[in-house]
Amino acid sequence: MVLRELLEKVDMVTSFADMDVEIRGISYDTRTLRPGELFVAVRGYECDGHQYIEEAIDKGALCILCDQAAYGMKTPCVIVKDSRKALAAISARWFGYPAEKLKIIGVTGTNGKTTVSSLIKQVIERCTSEKVGLIGTNGNYIGDKELHTEHTTPGSYEIHDLLSAMYKEGCLYVVMEVTSHALEQNRVYGIEFEVGIYTNLSQDHLDFHDSMEEYAQTKALLFKNCRQVAINSDDEYASVMTKDADCPIFTYAIKDGAADLLAKNVKLHSNKVDFSALMIGRLQRVELGIPGVFTVYNALAVMSATLLMGFDYEQIVTVLQLCKGVKGRAEVVPLEQDYTILIDYAHTPAALENIIKALRSFKHGRVVTLFGCGGDRDKKKRPIMGAIAAEHSDYVVVTSDNPRTEVPGDIINEILVGMKNTSTPYIVIENRREAICWALENAKTDDVLILAGKGHETYQIIGKEKRHFDEREIIADFYEEKRLESEK
Repeated sequence: MVLRELLEKVDMVTSFADMDVEIRGISYDTRTLRPGELFVAVRGYECDGHQYIEEAIDKGALCILCDQAAYGMKTPCVIVKDSRKALAAISARWFGYPAEKLKIIGVTGTNGKTTVSSLIKQVIERCTSEKVGLIGTNGNYIGDKELHTEHTTPGSYEIHDLLSAMYKEGCLYVVMEVTSHALEQNRVYGIEFEVGIYTNLSQDHLDFHDSMEEYAQTKALLFKNCRQVAINSDDEYASVMTKDADCPIFTYAIKDGAADLLAKNVKLHSNKVDFSALMIGRLQRVELGIPGVFTVYNALAVMSATLLMGFDYEQIVTVLQLCKGVKGRAEVVPLEQDYTILIDYAHTPAALENIIKALRSFKHGRVVTLFGCGGDRDKKKRPIMGAIAAEHSDYVVVTSDNPRTEVPGDIINEILVGMKNTSTPYIVIENRREAICWALENAKTDDVLILAGKGHETYQIIGKEKRHFDEREIIADFYEEKRLESEK
């Protein structure tokens, strides 16, 4: 593709390049750059791509696209107002504007994005018998097929690559988790969403955002690029989300009686929820096999999204009740034991409180919470999570999560600040594998053991190394060792 075609929707400042030169590819990472490609210099969270322009030139970049003049370069360059927006625009052009050929549902919020996205995908597939694309935390999928990707949170180039693959394999619908990082860094710039969904907002990512207000404003960016939106009107930041939304707004709630879709007569059970969904005089009983009041909100979000996509209300309710939960979200580990082990991704204060309170309501024995906090992330939430775990649990095991480049003991000490005045018994075991084994060894009849924080992840990040770490395997290994010992 010639440079002129690639730049057709880019806001250029000036150019020092031949617009008719043939571009062989696009790269924003010098580690993967190949000769003849266009190198896009973008400012990242940890480093600035403009620092690598000379390296890109040495590796054979045919042209440089950057958002500041780099004088004295030996290679043609294009200067733009915003290189991140430019990267999104040229990526869309490179792959033939796949987003314009798909109906894309964007889901944002602090908690519930993964479950809501997965359930929307399942409902649409059951309603249409067609494959649906999914871009999310648990992976990227076309139907049941997982797509390989190098990045957990895709950049704009990877997003359009994924959308292109989904379109080519026959998808008409794509569900996408949209993070605040993706919105702030213009990874979804230029994509118009058929429906935007807002779940909730609670403290997270304050290492990236300066305040909750800034975090909320960033989330709200999604709703400027939607044809219609569904908002949890019970959430305190709902008005922020709708303030600049220039499209029809649909609301769902449990408490807000004026909501377009309202859950009434909510009943919470140890293994499910059921409620009556009321919409414009139409009442449908809904039952979903995932415990907790947060499941009611997730179900309402799914119903709202699919209603806005034009699916039949009664059909939505029927197929929703057939859908499965998501790996690492309130996931019960199958065991032949007299206690329950549950794995959940809860890594924010609100998510941790939600899952503990959901299970505490139905406990017969103790609720034992095992958790840590991630390194190189929001430090303010660590004592808050410590206080929440102590307040709502009967016993707490404080351990590591993904310490990354921080000292695990330092992270744990910040958690313990929130547990100073607690009467709840707890133990600190820094090594997470040892902590899990200790919790299993000391579990009692009718206990509920919550392994919080890792969820679907099958790795642990220590330093900059990603090591294999699957809590399901650790549990299985523990009981296999017990079985072998008993046979000796």
